Amino acid sequence: MTNVLDQLREMTTVVADTGEVAAVKKYEPVDCTTNPSLVLKALTDPASGDLMERELEAGCKAGLTATQLVDVLTVAMGAELSALVPGRVSTEVDARLSFDTEKSVARAREIIAEYEKRGVGKEKVLIKLASTWEGIRAAEILQKDGIDCNLTLLFSMAQAVACADAGAFLISPFVGRITDWHKKAEGRDSYAPDEDPGVKSVRRIYDYYKSNGIDTIVMGASFRNTDQIKALAGCDNLTISPALLDEMKQDTSTLTRALSPESAVQMDRIEMDEATFRWELNGDPMAAEKLAEGIRNFDADHQKLIEVIAERM
Repeated sequence: MTNVLDQLREMTTVVADTGEVAAVKKYEPVDCTTNPSLVLKALTDPASGDLMERELEAGCKAGLTATQLVDVLTVAMGAELSALVPGRVSTEVDARLSFDTEKSVARAREIIAEYEKRGVGKEKVLIKLASTWEGIRAAEILQKDGIDCNLTLLFSMAQAVACADAGAFLISPFVGRITDWHKKAEGRDSYAPDEDPGVKSVRRIYDYYKSNGIDTIVMGASFRNTDQIKALAGCDNLTISPALLDEMKQDTSTLTRALSPESAVQMDRIEMDEATFRWELNGDPMAAEKLAEGIRNFDADHQKLIEVIAERM
């Protein structure tokens, strides 16, 4: 009998929420990702250890700083992963630039240039930016230059609307983190899949995009269990951790499609300017808190990697 993972692949593009070479080889996702926390793991991953050591040695000989080496290692790992997937490798712009459009654009172009030096064209890369107003504006500029972007840390309809207006290639609404916030706020242990706040958020965004003819790809992310994934079967893309991919591979139940463009609920187009965006985000405690927390955590991983590399140097 066909397993749930194979059934899901019939209706959704499956992306591996990992940068571990062994996991990418095992699960054969269409796309994958790289970021400072994944580079940290790669430093002790036998499948990537030699690459990391070679890059560290070359960087030290070239007189690079630890901060510069972080950037090099992230792209080096992404270049290796790009040879293993038919699609894209999402690569993160430093979280500390989340509120600086100009510097985010400059850093994104540096990432693309570094990939091109390694023989990887921009068509294989997605630049990952936080869904702040400034990050979304950076994506708008980059998209016009033919550099596709993945807008991450997305928790609200206001962010989704602004990303669509900017012509973003892809958005990553975070299912599990939305659910985590509501469970804590409401004192609940769990939700039925159709009542799950994270699932409902992505369904609403999907309906808005499909009913308004918006091309931006919706990629559900940050899953806590396979029930959340099953409840979004049919979404454009879903990025899933190796543990949950494995669980679905062992599951032989029948998967029912939950989302499709044809069944999308009709929604009116929403007008979104900067003042409205900031007001809407300010009025949504969950989205405001999780966005700020996510940026802090991304930056913490980045700073930790700098420290680890400085010690290795």
